[in-house]
Amino acid sequence: MANAEDNAIQHQQALKQALIDLIRTEISAAGGQLAFDRFMDLALYAPGLGYYVAGAAKLGPEGDFVTAPEISPLFARCLAVACREVLSQIKQQHSGSNGSNNDPAGKGAVPSSGADLLELGAGTGALAAELLASLAAQGPLPERYLILEPSPDLAARQRQTLARRVPELLARCHWLDRLPDRFDGIVIANEVLDAMPVNRFQIGGAGQVQEVCVATDGQGFSDCLSESASPALQQAVLALQADGLATQPGYCSEINLRLAPWTQALGRMLGTGLLLVIDYGYPRTELYLAERNQGTLMCHSRHQAQGDPYRDIGLQDLTAHIDFSALAEAGIAAGLTVAGYTTQANFLIGCGIDALIAEAAADPMAMLELTAGAKQLLLPSLMGERFQVMGLSRGLNDLLLSGFSVRDLSARL
Repeated sequence: MANAEDNAIQHQQALKQALIDLIRTEISAAGGQLAFDRFMDLALYAPGLGYYVAGAAKLGPEGDFVTAPEISPLFARCLAVACREVLSQIKQQHSGSNGSNNDPAGKGAVPSSGADLLELGAGTGALAAELLASLAAQGPLPERYLILEPSPDLAARQRQTLARRVPELLARCHWLDRLPDRFDGIVIANEVLDAMPVNRFQIGGAGQVQEVCVATDGQGFSDCLSESASPALQQAVLALQADGLATQPGYCSEINLRLAPWTQALGRMLGTGLLLVIDYGYPRTELYLAERNQGTLMCHSRHQAQGDPYRDIGLQDLTAHIDFSALAEAGIAAGLTVAGYTTQANFLIGCGIDALIAEAAADPMAMLELTAGAKQLLLPSLMGERFQVMGLSRGLNDLLLSGFSVRDLSARL
């Protein structure tokens, strides 16, 4: 056992060194300064070397962090309520309002919706398994459960989870290497955007916009300031300043310049359906508060958080909070409608988390376990307010989703 552990550590260190060498090469090719979004891209996604693609366990108790689906099955069961509403609406629109055959097999089969479900980055597969189980129990099921997963290791883990938890539904599951050309149904992005590479900026002493880049001294890596930001970053920061944000000298933060193209791509793909984004973040005026003058960049390893992106490169996750105002604007520009925006706590309450807990009343131990999980999902000091939920839709005929019924905060965007 010790030899196996030693070999695993040596393998990790070899991958880390190869990634460091790759980043140094790119810094040299860029003239000594590498844009931070490119550094983050390599650290997380460099083929065979980056954090998400190098093979070590990332999620769950044995990994570096846990996400809501691993904390409690209640998260997926609540999302199943939202999925059921959208799938039923699409099914009704496809079949007309004059009724349809809800039992196409004629043998009590769970009805399908005529639409699909697409999960972007499915983690351990826990969300997919519980969602499918919940939808199978009450219907309608998606025709297919599609997963777009950049990590081969995680894709293998997802297959194992689904084969173990819902083997009878595994045939509906398909893994993709790119977005479909056309998609009708629900797209779920749970903790996806926080790991999208960001650009960093700082306001100089004379009020100029400087780009925070990455340099190397041959040993390690460090921040360095480019005297002028890239045109795209400059324009984005000036737009913030037009709203009175990010103006004081020394102010440092991040901007996700890839968010709009990502949303545009999903907008081109989505025919009728909903994009549901769950992540930590704020509306723009809260994300760029004067007191949040060091940004939100954070690194996660072994369930510990710290702020140095140059420590343990390739062995730690890098994240930044989401500008939900920018997401809404990008969605509208892509021809989508903001179907709602609220906190995770409000969304789960609107989806009936209390009733889902009550279903376990006959089993005190199950009730206790669900209640403990619900506290983590709902309490403001944990995930309840730090995580936000946004829906962007097209063609759903003004469908009102239960998740946004408790308190829709779209006016804050």
